[in-house]
Amino acid sequence: MKLLVTNKYRDDEIEKLEDLGYEVIYMKESNAILNDEIKDTEVLVGYNPFKTLDISKLANLKLIQLSSVGIDQIPKDIVIKNNILVCNNKGNYSIPMAEYIVMYILNVYKNTKQMYENQSKNKWELNTHLEELTYKKILFIGTGTIAKNAADRLKPFGAYIYGINTDGRDIEGFDKCISIDNIDSELKECDVVVLTLPSTKETVGMIDDEKLKNMKNGSVIINVGRGNIINEHDLINNISKFKGVCLDVFEHEPLNKESKLWDFENVTITPHNSWISNQNRHRTFKTIHENLNNYINKKRLKNIVDIQKGY
Repeated sequence: MKLLVTNKYRDDEIEKLEDLGYEVIYMKESNAILNDEIKDTEVLVGYNPFKTLDISKLANLKLIQLSSVGIDQIPKDIVIKNNILVCNNKGNYSIPMAEYIVMYILNVYKNTKQMYENQSKNKWELNTHLEELTYKKILFIGTGTIAKNAADRLKPFGAYIYGINTDGRDIEGFDKCISIDNIDSELKECDVVVLTLPSTKETVGMIDDEKLKNMKNGSVIINVGRGNIINEHDLINNISKFKGVCLDVFEHEPLNKESKLWDFENVTITPHNSWISNQNRHRTFKTIHENLNNYINKKRLKNIVDIQKGY
């Protein structure tokens, strides 16, 4: 069975895939193109070879295993038409992203930005307005693996952890979960709002002027999900009400140098960096190896994506 990989793996990792029974072909992702060697590929592993590789010409392609969690890069119409299974890398970036969320929250309440600026100026200035996380109400919009890992790390601080999901179902690690239908009442009460949502037709632009105005004055908003969940124009118009705005993702990336978001003292901008970790490669290969083993042995696959839902 032919397996096309467009991410670079070590020789020992390639051998592990070959030991499963695959004929492994490596093609650099940035210039992956159709040729006779790969035309009968059944399984494709990579992040985004779709810019140059027309998968509609891979008549035998049955499975795409992504090294990413997001699926925006795949040609969904071809995948649906050809009934191709897609699996993603769900869960493998959750730990570093959870740590990032904790970092963001602590940075706001401990005002580390000001302290770093003072240090750069050799300025000794006591800050008497720092806050604890104890008793803070932290609301996660989206209760998937990122939110659950973050909740586990925030609970020991003595914070109250709430979650918003589609039906209000209970999720382990959350003090309370609420249906998306009741989001407005929760936004009014929570000190921190964390967005961990995928980009779907239901979530794009969800955090708009109305939602932002509804949030508690002096609260913190964090987005590590997808940039288009927040209407950036509306956010800029409401920016002064927030104690902190922490953004790792944006409607258009990289963020335009002319964006007003760069200019606000209460805004922290990071360049879609929250998923990065020295452990990612190990976790990702482990998931890919397990799924390819399941596929070739006709066992249940992990992380099958619902293309219509977008996650």
